[in-house]
Formats: sequence, structure tokens, C-alpha cells
Amino acid sequence: MTNESTNSGTPSDEPSSRPADESVTGTGPAAQPANGSAAPQDAEPATAAGDADAETVRFGTRAEVESAATAADAETVRFGTRAEVEPPAEKRAPEPPAAGNLRPSDAPVLGPRPVHRPQIDSLTARAFRRPKGQGGSFAPRPAAAAAPAGDLEPVNRPPDAVLAEAFGRPAGSDELLQRDPDAANAEAGAPAAPADPWRDPEAGARLGLPAVPPTAQAALGAAPKLTAREVLFGDRVSPRALVVLGGLAAGVGLAAGVIGGFFGGLTASPVLTSRKVTIQQESAPGKPHSQVAKVADAVLPSVVSISEIVGDQGASGSGVVIDGGGYIVTNNHVISMVAMDTSGKGKITVTFRDGTKTPATLVGRDPKTDLAVLKVEANNLTVIRFGKSDDVRVGDDVLAIGSPLGLKETVTSGIVSALHRAMKETPEPGDDTAGAYDAVQTDAAINHGNSGGALVDSEGRLIGINTAIISDSGGSVGLGFAIPVDLVQRIAQTIIRDKVVYHPWLGVSAKSQAVENDALSGAQVADVNAGSPAAKAGIAEGDVIVKVGDRQINDPAELTVAVQSRQIGETVTLSVIRDGRQVDIPVTLESDKDAPAPPK
Repeated sequence: MTNESTNSGTPSDEPSSRPADESVTGTGPAAQPANGSAAPQDAEPATAAGDADAETVRFGTRAEVESAATAADAETVRFGTRAEVEPPAEKRAPEPPAAGNLRPSDAPVLGPRPVHRPQIDSLTARAFRRPKGQGGSFAPRPAAAAAPAGDLEPVNRPPDAVLAEAFGRPAGSDELLQRDPDAANAEAGAPAAPADPWRDPEAGARLGLPAVPPTAQAALGAAPKLTAREVLFGDRVSPRALVVLGGLAAGVGLAAGVIGGFFGGLTASPVLTSRKVTIQQESAPGKPHSQVAKVADAVLPSVVSISEIVGDQGASGSGVVIDGGGYIVTNNHVISMVAMDTSGKGKITVTFRDGTKTPATLVGRDPKTDLAVLKVEANNLTVIRFGKSDDVRVGDDVLAIGSPLGLKETVTSGIVSALHRAMKETPEPGDDTAGAYDAVQTDAAINHGNSGGALVDSEGRLIGINTAIISDSGGSVGLGFAIPVDLVQRIAQTIIRDKVVYHPWLGVSAKSQAVENDALSGAQVADVNAGSPAAKAGIAEGDVIVKVGDRQINDPAELTVAVQSRQIGETVTLSVIRDGRQVDIPVTLESDKDAPAPPK
């Protein structure tokens, strides 16, 4: 950028743009002339005696020095450059440093570096120069407010009334937003715009008209449409030749289709469908059915599906008809949700084999054996036949019948895997079942929903009520357990007669413990209830019970089952290990009616 202002030979009236400590001494190189040629390096500093009017041209700037007698410092008027004329060193008095200036007064100061202007070739100048007659990047702004012909001048619409009221000037005020509120002598009115906004660093950006107006292009007329022959071949092929080519192409396509169809028929796969094939079936009216089929056909009408609903929750299981008056036995955990409901909104529904659904009423239940009895109002019921536990042997064929996973009338077969398997169920949230019994173990598939269903022998007699499984996956792995039929008969009979069932009570809680060098295990007493039969007999915490009567005890489950298999008021001998010695202690069992209620 160049400075186009000039001085008329008089000293400059503007103050120096450098502080006093930035004056250039005569020891530096001479200033560069205006024509760009450098002064000789050995040129002496100019003095007032030699040059009365010394000037330095730097990017179009000029500094004037009046004389050495009246000016110890010469000033540069524009862009911070300075030329200095000094008297000889022997005549110059040392100047004291300015306040705050740490630079010695006699320190040398280099002059301005010569400006390097690269040579521009004619082709580059011709390509990037301004058009002839143009002195700037934009055309002069037209004086008239009207927009040029053919262009639209943007016009700001008046502001909305709400915005004008909120952000407009107060009535009678002519203050401007750009006025300096701290200026002491601010002049009223808008500040005068600079003569050249390009030289004003505070000037705002604005768009002007282009220096060279664009030339309008003439509108193109509609072009004639091309024919298919012109598009494909131009004008090089005649219409007759096109007809001949089309005929040849059709002939070649037809011949290719005939040949392809012929060879395709030779290599095609044979036809796979036929309307002449009829699949025949054979009937066997005299074919004898297996014993499993006969037993299933006889037992299925006496096995029902049971569903319970409390609000938006529900569960399902199975049951067995045990009396023609409508009594049905099932597991306590199948109906415990309704039994524990205090709102009275729970419902139990029984579904028979023929699809008939009947509401059921809970007669009674026994959480300690996981059994419950329901009653329905129905006629012509098929009642199951009861067997005896003493007749069951390991290896006997059995069928498990019920509704696993909601699949009604499901029959699975297996054998009796074991007998007298001590099982003890643990209460869960929403289910108070704590059954303890000598279970019949079977490998017949039992799944969720089989609970309460029948386990029958090869003659169709009930030998157990399917109750539980042991599985890591939650499905059947061949370890199913059923409550033995003798216990089912006794508990169901008691519920139908008395509605409640009471059991013998010992009054201890125990855990598994090995004794006698791990050769013997038993149930170690962890707690004795005050006033219980065990406390009255002198059983203490830490005693390990290894036998109840003649039954060997290996874990707490066997202790619970052994006690519940006795009668209320019966005196039984308990063998315990105390301080390494075996002690026999007689205990008279009492009714659990007087036992403290278990924690909920």
C-alpha cells in the first residue's frame, strides 16, 4: 500500500510516530531513493550544512529536516519511517536517556531495510492487471439512489412495531449507536465518512458494483429434435440400410432362441412334479396298543389343568381328581398366589380334558408337604385309582401326566430311579411352600407345569404327585421328584375332613456337618427354640444329630423329613455327637400348632 500524500517542501506539521529513543543515527545506511536504487554503503550522513532540504522517500513517504542547528531529531511523517540528520559526533552533545528508556543514547540504530520488489513479467501483469481506465477494484458508487436497469437494489423493509418499540431510539433522541459515550467533546450527528474507506481501518465492509459490468448473453433458440437415426448413426446410414439391419438382427435373435431352446431341452433336469402319484395309507383296526397307550387313555380324563390369576399375574399347573364329589389334589405352590392374596380377587380355574372350564374353590393346603385340595362343582368325573408306596420298586415303569409349559394332556414315560429321596423346598417371595418329604425319583420328563400332575405305574395307579425337578438349565434332565402316594392320601384326607394339617415339631434349625474324621455326617444344631421339645430334652447348640430312631441322618433335609414322618406326641430317640461322643437323647415330639410362626 502506498502513501499518496505529499509535502510541499515545508516541514511536517504531524508529530513523530516513534518515541524519542527510536531515532535513527547517521551510522546506519542511507535511505533508499524513490527510484528503488540503493545508496552507496559508504555514503556519509547528510548534514544541515550540506543539504538544507534533506528528504527520504520510503514507500512514497517523505521526511524533511529543516537544519542541524534547529533540529537534533528529524521526523518521518508517514508510516513510522524516519530520516535523521545529525551534526558531527564531535559537535553533538550527549543526550540523557528518556524516562523509562534503558537503551544508551549512543547505541547504534540500523536504518530501514531496503524494500524488495520482485520483477513482474509482462504476461503476469497483462493477466492480473486492472482493465484500462479503472483506478480501483470497484466502480464509483452511483450518485442516484435508483438501482441500475435490470438489477434489483435491496431495500430494507420497515421493522415490526414490536421490535421498533423495544429497540428503537427514544422519542426526540438523535443519538447514534456508534457514538463514543465517553467522549468529552463528541460532536452531534453522524461522523463524517473518510474520503477513502480503503485507507480507514475502522471502515465497515460493503459491496459495490463490479468494475466491469457483465455482458448479457443472447437467449438461445429452441434446437430441432433429432431422429433415432441421427442419434444412433448420425447421417451416415440411410433409412433403407436401417431396415435391412433390423431384419438381420431379428433373424439372428430368432435363430439363437431356437438353438438355445433345443440344447436347453437336452440339458434340463427332469420334471419333479406329477399328478399321477397317489400316496396310499393302511389302517390297522386290530393292531394291539402298548400298555403305555392303554394307561394314558385311562388316566388322562382324571388329570386336569389348573390356572390361578391375581390381578395381572398368573401361574399354571396340573391336578388330579381324587373324589367324585369334585375334590382335586395339587401342589401348594400351584395355588399359593391365590391362597396368600388378601384382596379376595384371586381366581382358580380348572380345565378338564374335554375343554370344560370350571371355577375352583380352595378347601385347604399344607405348605409343609406342598399339597393342596380344591373343589369344583361338576358331575361324572373320572377319579384316579390310588396305589401304595410299599408296592413301588426302583426300576418300575411309570408315566408322568400333566400340562408342562401349558401343553395339556402331555404324557412322558420313564422308570422309578430312586425311593426315599429326602427333599426339602425353600420358601420364595410370594410362595410360602416349605415342603419336606421322602420323594419318588423318576427319569420321566417333568417340566414347569407338570407340578400337581400324576405319576402312575404301569397299571394306571397313582404312586405320586409330580412336584419338583433338579436342573441347571431349568428344564428336564431326567431328575424329577414326586410326593409319595401314602403321604398324598393322608394329607388330602386330613384337609378334606379338618381343612388344616398339623405336624410333629422338634424345634431346632440345623446345618450339615461332618463328624468322626469325615467318616460320618449329620445335621448340626445351629439354634434351639426356647420351650421347644428339643430344649426340654436337653439338646444344645453344636450337637450333631446323626440318627432319628432307626433312620440315619446325613443332612438337615433328612432330619426334617424324619421328624415329620413321626406322630404328634410320639417319643423318639435322637442320637447326637457331643464333644466327640455319641449320646442318645429321647425327645417327645409336640404339634407345630404351638410352634412360633416362621419369619416372612
